[in-house]
Amino acid sequence: MSDYAIILAGGKGLRMGADVPKQFLPVGGLPILMRTIRRFREYSSQLHIILVLPLEQQAYWRELCEKYHFDEQYDVTTGGETRFHSIVNGLKLIPDDADGVVSVHDGVRPFPSVEVIEQCYETARRTGTAVPVVPVVETVRHLSDTASPDAMTHSETVPRDEYRLVQTPQAFDIQLHKKAYRQPFSKAFTDDASVVEAMGYDITLVEGNRENIKITTPFDIIVAEAIVNH
Repeated sequence: MSDYAIILAGGKGLRMGADVPKQFLPVGGLPILMRTIRRFREYSSQLHIILVLPLEQQAYWRELCEKYHFDEQYDVTTGGETRFHSIVNGLKLIPDDADGVVSVHDGVRPFPSVEVIEQCYETARRTGTAVPVVPVVETVRHLSDTASPDAMTHSETVPRDEYRLVQTPQAFDIQLHKKAYRQPFSKAFTDDASVVEAMGYDITLVEGNRENIKITTPFDIIVAEAIVNH
């Protein structure tokens, strides 16, 4: 049995307003993506890590690895047109007869706790699926007519206890995951759970950790620096 982690790093950093893709920006003196990979390596020295990068970013990534003397073990493959197609490319590096668990994680989420990663793998080993979530702490309102120019004036409060915010890593039995990604692409596929759900499978939720933020804006960098220096 072998376990895998597919780490997706295809962002362009448009919302960050930076000259380099957001996954390469430093936090606490180390590029975000390196922190992410190291967190998974902390979980297991035996884990097979697959890094999915756009072709045009791979040379720069190699330069960063030399600069920071980053020598963690992983394989690299090229990203696709969408997140779905990038994961398909990552799955191609996993043998068709592989027996174990594969997780998919956002490269710009460098702070999943080792405990959450472990819980995702062990839960998926038992149930076939595991998705980390955290409670909604803000009041939530539903826009009743998003097609209307007056949408912001037509809304209602919904019970936040019925909702959860979804994180990664999302972990699955390898054979189940490969089967799910043989489906045709759909715009309704927003994450791995939605792809697996489309086949009629239930998703097991596990408790995530609040620090596991997705770094997409300059404010997120400030928060990330605070987490590193805490």
